[in-house]
Amino acid sequence: MALPIKEAPTKENSAMRSIAIINQKGGVGKTTTAVNLSAALAAKGLRVGLIDLDPQAHASLHLGIDFQKPLPSVYDLLTSEKSLEEIWQPVAENLSVASSHIDLAAAEVELAGVVGREVILRDKLELERERFDYVLIDCPPSLGILTLNALSAVDDVFLPLQPHFLALHGLSKLLQTIDLVARRLNDRLRLAGVILCLYDTGTRLAAEVTADVEEFFCQERAKENAWQGVHLFQSRIRRNIRLAEAPSFGESVFQYSSQSAGAKDYQALADEMISLYGMKQSELLAA
Repeated sequence: MALPIKEAPTKENSAMRSIAIINQKGGVGKTTTAVNLSAALAAKGLRVGLIDLDPQAHASLHLGIDFQKPLPSVYDLLTSEKSLEEIWQPVAENLSVASSHIDLAAAEVELAGVVGREVILRDKLELERERFDYVLIDCPPSLGILTLNALSAVDDVFLPLQPHFLALHGLSKLLQTIDLVARRLNDRLRLAGVILCLYDTGTRLAAEVTADVEEFFCQERAKENAWQGVHLFQSRIRRNIRLAEAPSFGESVFQYSSQSAGAKDYQALADEMISLYGMKQSELLAA
């Protein structure tokens, strides 16, 4: 499956790539992927920003943000004149976080009467294009105004899926939302990648669900839509206790247990992602 990616950041072309990590079903590895994929890219020397758009603030907690300090958050970004430049908090070399806050849960109500509320993040993220190579957004497990802001702002969507018999259940609603945003608010938007998380290597169920996911998206390739060229990542994120333990220490899996299976899996995912983006860049240069 081909990944429909435009240009990758290079020294000659510093165009930022923005990616929303979305699944309206909880517990599928969405935040774990947002945090550890961001950390893996940063470890390779790429400039990475992670926006925590989930009111639960799990990505922020995962990377050790201290909520005892009165820090500006994404809530302030969406409901005031604050810019992303005022929100970013460095948490590691090459990695900054725009943290969430429980107050973000009220943003949907507060923004109800605001004109252009779906594109607030898009307009503010546009000012950051020279700061980062990649910006990843950890979205809430819902399809409300916060997720619409993410979809309006980014180039690509990555979908984490658990290889479970309900993996494709409810997916149609998410795809409809992506398609609607692509047609009305953001004509760049594409579902670019599917990541299989919590993968039980060697089980028949995992293999069968993986085949079902591949078949579903292969059939969709014949249609004209925002997921026509989706790529199913070959790097699988296996079940790993170190991935579950790392958030309680406020660290990515690379800081907590760099030799674990979880660290190796996210390293492989980052390598595959960079390779795919770079491959597309080479094709563009050769054209």
